[in-house]
Amino acid sequence: MTNATVCEEIASTIGELFSCSTVGDYTRIRTPYLYPDGDVVDLFLKTNGETITLTDLGETVRWLSMQSFAKQRSKKQDLLIQDICMTHRIEFYRSMLITRLSKSEPLAYALTRLAQAVLQVADLWFTFKTSEFTSIKEDVEDFLVELEIPYERNYKVPGASGRFRTIDFYARQLEKTSLIYVLSTGSRASAKSLTERTFTAWYDLRGLKTTIPFVNFISLIDDATDIWSSDSLSLLEEFSDVVYWSQPDLLREQLTASR
Repeated sequence: MTNATVCEEIASTIGELFSCSTVGDYTRIRTPYLYPDGDVVDLFLKTNGETITLTDLGETVRWLSMQSFAKQRSKKQDLLIQDICMTHRIEFYRSMLITRLSKSEPLAYALTRLAQAVLQVADLWFTFKTSEFTSIKEDVEDFLVELEIPYERNYKVPGASGRFRTIDFYARQLEKTSLIYVLSTGSRASAKSLTERTFTAWYDLRGLKTTIPFVNFISLIDDATDIWSSDSLSLLEEFSDVVYWSQPDLLREQLTASR
């Protein structure tokens, strides 16, 4: 199947929805489908002898990576991608979604299978949005393990109001006890709300500094994006040490330095 015959088949079967053009060794097929942010989904076809290959050339995973602050996908997300590929008989190789056409399979059907896989993988963006905060906490947990600092997650502490406050990390050593709130969000509006809630919690727990020797309050800011206002951070500094996740040496010093 040559580039010309590919375009002819598209024009005669699904030409009102798809269009094609030649890009290097590939035929680029522009689909009517869109990524969640409105970008058009392009697929690419290459013929090598009797083998016809359809692929997204890694664009879907590349797009997905750009939507997340996380450095890499979680194991759960990779398993979800593999499940999607299995459902649509798609290979996942070197971050590319790939399918090979059988001689009896119409091109339109193969295009539809691959496009469905692309859209479902792109929709994992929604799981990224809900899991980023958890992912940062997991990174903090790994950091504490690396430092060999004993800790508890989601530790409940009674405040002066009588309400129990759930601390993200309660790290205890002989020389120092550290209570850590992790502040992570992708929204400026949510950042303001999150800092205000954290300030309220620290204010409610301020009495611990007189009852627990060498207790340290840490507001750990995920500063992957510039969404934290100086006013909000100044508010946190009244009752806690504000530390940035991008400065692990300073966090290490806060956790390990004796007073």
